Amino acid sequence: MTSAPHQPASKPARRAVIAAAGATGLAVALTACGSDDDSSSASSNSTAAGTEQGDSASSGGTSGGAGGTEVAKTSDIPEGGGMVFADQKMVVTQPTAGEFKAFSSTCTHQGCAVKSIKDGVINCPCHNSNFSITDGSVKSGPATKPLPAMEITVDGDSIKMA
Repeated sequence: MTSAPHQPASKPARRAVIAAAGATGLAVALTACGSDDDSSSASSNSTAAGTEQGDSASSGGTSGGAGGTEVAKTSDIPEGGGMVFADQKMVVTQPTAGEFKAFSSTCTHQGCAVKSIKDGVINCPCHNSNFSITDGSVKSGPATKPLPAMEITVDGDSIKMA
């Protein structure tokens, strides 16, 4: 009677184990480095000239329907400044008395939400891009494109999404 020589069960090669561990670590690192700029901007706060305020001026919905959704009262928007409405992804400014403008609150550099208005400039905190409250143009980069204008209407003392 002959028996087959005893062979140990095969194990993964040392290189395969190290490569798998490295790939797992890389996947974790890449996931952690993912941008969450857009998700962090989804708050229900508004910013007026750099001051946090609740978005109580909003009457609901995030898009204008028939007649438009009220965003704010004209008295809420400081002359020479503005407010950021995070829920509507909109900035409303008043460059001069009685003149109201609206822009997207999404920075054109990398999609962060702008957070404040100070000294006639809309500020993005992610990379310090600054935009004009008058026309949304870039005052300082790294952004190279202006904030897109948004449609609003002023009806008496009410500012509404168009």
